[in-house]
Amino acid sequence: MERVNRMVAEKPVVIFSKSSCCMSYSIKSLFNEFGVNPAVYELDEIPRGGEIEQALLRLGCNPAVPAVFIGGEFVGGDNEIMSLHLRRSLKPMLKRAGALWV
Repeated sequence: MERVNRMVAEKPVVIFSKSSCCMSYSIKSLFNEFGVNPAVYELDEIPRGGEIEQALLRLGCNPAVPAVFIGGEFVGGDNEIMSLHLRRSLKPMLKRAGALWV
């Protein structure tokens, strides 16, 4: 859990993903289209990715990926991020976190 907390503190936006997950790909693409440069951790490609996935599940990320943290806080997975985007709430949240300038 402490490792996850350290990782999410590194950048304004952190995405935990798996390289084979189509929803993870969609969320990463959305942030890239906004011009946001998130820290992306592919849990199926990094050492101890399975341990991180278990920690995310304990934090309430279900499923564990994609898991999006903005400003150090867990925001949610694909459903939550897309809902925020459709309600036009995602960009203001990214601006407040310092991840988006315009």
